[in-house]
Amino acid sequence: MSEEFVEDKDGMKIRKLAELRTDTAKEYEEAMLKRVEEFKEEKGEKSGFNDFLQNTFFKAFSAALDLKVKADEALGEENLKKVHKILDNVLLFGL
Repeated sequence: MSEEFVEDKDGMKIRKLAELRTDTAKEYEEAMLKRVEEFKEEKGEKSGFNDFLQNTFFKAFSAALDLKVKADEALGEENLKKVHKILDNVLLFGL
């Protein structure tokens, strides 16, 4: 993403969003899934009573992300865009 800076009346520099990439969310999702898998492998070996809640939370989080990815794939690109548009409208008018 290219960066431009704009100065406001107080002299503060503000970063201006100049370009949007459609694959950024997918990259973040893949990085998050990778980190969850690494955490599961790392913590799974040292599981104890104190780590029980952490392991349970991250297993549930991983399962939820897997379900989201499968639902995205099942919906297809066009239906996914429609769902995102509806969610955007709900969140926009809900706030």
